[in-house]
Amino acid sequence: MPQSQIAAPPSGGEAFFTDFDQQTADKLAVLAELIERHTGKDGIFRTDIPSIHLIRSSQATLPVHTVYEPGVVIVARGAKVVMLGGESFTYGPSAHFVVSVDLPVTSRLLQASAESPYLCLRVGLDPAQVLEVIKDAKLDREDARESKRGAYVDRTSPALLDAAVRLVRLLDSPREVAYLAPLVLREIYFRLLSEEQGGAFKQIALAGSGTSRVADVIARIKQDYARPLHIDELARMAHMGPSSLHRYFKEVTTLSPLQYQKRIRLQEARRLLLTESLDAADAAYRVGYESPSQFSREYARLFGLPPISDLKRLREEAEQDFVRVDPREPAAIDV
Repeated sequence: MPQSQIAAPPSGGEAFFTDFDQQTADKLAVLAELIERHTGKDGIFRTDIPSIHLIRSSQATLPVHTVYEPGVVIVARGAKVVMLGGESFTYGPSAHFVVSVDLPVTSRLLQASAESPYLCLRVGLDPAQVLEVIKDAKLDREDARESKRGAYVDRTSPALLDAAVRLVRLLDSPREVAYLAPLVLREIYFRLLSEEQGGAFKQIALAGSGTSRVADVIARIKQDYARPLHIDELARMAHMGPSSLHRYFKEVTTLSPLQYQKRIRLQEARRLLLTESLDAADAAYRVGYESPSQFSREYARLFGLPPISDLKRLREEAEQDFVRVDPREPAAIDV
């Protein structure tokens, strides 16, 4: 059987697998058929399993700016690239993408068509359940204080792929979901904890780890995004010095706390412009900017155009029927 080959993404970052053995190909085909059957059209679909979403898209997309919430994406067909700061993560069949903290990203579907749509399964992460698996399986907790990048791509092992197939197949038997889905989810967590990058996944659940402390700071920044950022206050909350907070925060998110807040402010301003018909100055003040001109400059730097031109472009794209996550959503499951 041919071994999996690794294809480098467009600009560094991670890699995804373009060739795999027949057994893996067969399992991917089964997973794709299950996802196709439970979707049937393009979109993001909730399921009877609360933490599970199924995603289908028959078209490649333009770049989408959004915030990814903690979760793991297992791809059955197609490929996608996610840009986080200056890094890119490309993933396709037989690969999975893990996000451990809320991250502002830019994403784009690379491979999707009417004949071969992009299909994936997304599992939302519950740190408490991950911690239960760590305890029950008596897994090592070394490096709990070291911070890890808040996103990574890894090979989907046959065991993890098999668990994903069984999880989606449960949707065919609603009476079995309540009892069996939690067991399969625990298995998926165990498989992720046991893989090469399991240390990064482990940090999601361990109190006091670099990742969990950064997650607490992120939650505060998102809650108070319109207020001035006080690094000393955030550092005390995280039980760190200001310089340590900067270092840990950047290791996890690739951004400084101030850059992170700026991304959240600008994405929220874009949502307000679309949904509440505010002008640029009002949107700027609502998200915490004191200078409308500074807001317009930073908006154009992130989205490529100043606010009015960007809104016109978004509306034109919507009329052209691009498959994309609605940018008005505060946090999209665009995976």
